[in-house]
Amino acid sequence: MEVGQIRGSAVYLHRGHHRRSLSVSLSIAPPKSEKRIFMLGMGFVGQTLARKLHNQGWVVSGTCTNHVKKKQLEDMGFHVHLFDANYPDLNVLQLLKNYTHFLVSVPPMLGIGDPMLQHEELIRSSLVNGDMQWLCYLSSTSVYGDCGGELVDEDYPTNPENELAKLRLASEEGWSNLAHCLGFSPLIFRLGGIYGPRRSAIDTLIKQKPLSEGQKRRTHRKYTSRVHVEDICQALMATIDKPPPREVYNIVDDDPAPREEVFENARKLVEKKWPGLNLQPLEQKDRSIVETRNLKGEKRVSNARMKNELGVQLLHPDYRSGLQSIIDQIESPF
Repeated sequence: MEVGQIRGSAVYLHRGHHRRSLSVSLSIAPPKSEKRIFMLGMGFVGQTLARKLHNQGWVVSGTCTNHVKKKQLEDMGFHVHLFDANYPDLNVLQLLKNYTHFLVSVPPMLGIGDPMLQHEELIRSSLVNGDMQWLCYLSSTSVYGDCGGELVDEDYPTNPENELAKLRLASEEGWSNLAHCLGFSPLIFRLGGIYGPRRSAIDTLIKQKPLSEGQKRRTHRKYTSRVHVEDICQALMATIDKPPPREVYNIVDDDPAPREEVFENARKLVEKKWPGLNLQPLEQKDRSIVETRNLKGEKRVSNARMKNELGVQLLHPDYRSGLQSIIDQIESPF
């Protein structure tokens, strides 16, 4: 589906009195449709959801931060804008009023906080008297902090411990307040660790990738909540047409298993499918660390509200199901 476009100079606001411009191609407005979603940050979750909604006739638009990704997303049929949240483009913000649904998938940044909520007044003025009726902010279960291994539901007191988790909670509050000011209830999805095709323990083993900082932090945890990207999309799609009764939902699977257990299972699957593939050895646990560890971040996150109120039946209730589906889709490890 094509839309009219203009070429011009997009003005970015900078803190202070400086301005700079960048020549970009901007859509005047999305095509007329009853279902129009704008995704602030078309990352792993956003792209997966976008493909599903696009196949159902939705107009899907969003933002990314580089030309290569923009071209890839446009080739998929999406309307995409290059966007720097620190220097928001007024033209793009003005387009928001034409959309019925708004997914926020941009994480906070250390030293800055939520990069978009710095410009809350601009966003608010863009959305007033617009078509917006649904806003979902993708947050993290890290806002609960260390719960000593307890089962945590959405009514459990939040107690973020590190700076990023504190900023996550502040972002939740900021987007929630903005939605209420616009006259509708927001959705806050607290996600576990996200995995799926091309982003899993199997992919890490096959590609011999070093562990991410997040993975390293979780190495010695007894519990790590996670969720397959397809189940996140299930939960999102369950709320799009029918507003749920609550605002906050934990989006996790049924099995908060330790990371080492997940990687052991992934290794067995890889070795079974491709015997002889030379994999790096799994990291050995340092028993002294395990025995004396401070259980920071330890919690078992409940998904009962998601199941009962959103009607989500998990496609992948545990990592075993999720990893099996991922390896079944991979034809070659190279």
